[in-house]
Amino acid sequence: EARRDPMKLYTCGQRTKGPAAMHPCAKAGKALDEAGYKYEIEQVGGYRMMPWTWRSRSEDREKIKEISGTNEVPVLVLDNGEVISDSSAIAKWAKENPAPKS
Repeated sequence: EARRDPMKLYTCGQRTKGPAAMHPCAKAGKALDEAGYKYEIEQVGGYRMMPWTWRSRSEDREKIKEISGTNEVPVLVLDNGEVISDSSAIAKWAKENPAPKS
C-alpha cells in the first residue's frame, strides 16, 4: 500500500482555539475533532485582521495559494492529497465522512 501523508489543516495563528461560531479555523478543527480525525496543524502567517501583516500576507500565504487557489485559511489536505478549502466545506466533509473506527 502506498504511504500516505497525514491529514493536514492549515490555519492562521489562532490555530483551532476559540469559539467555532466566531472563528473559521476553530470551526474546521472542532469539526475534524468531532468526526474523530487525527491531523497535523500547520500555521501560516498573514492574519487579515492585523494591519502589520498585510504587506507580507501574499508571501506568507504563497504555499496556501498554490495548494488551494486562494490565500484564505483554513485549508484541509486529506491524506490522499485532496484539498478542501473553507471552514464550512471542511465541517460538512467531516460530518459526512467520519473517521473509520480503529
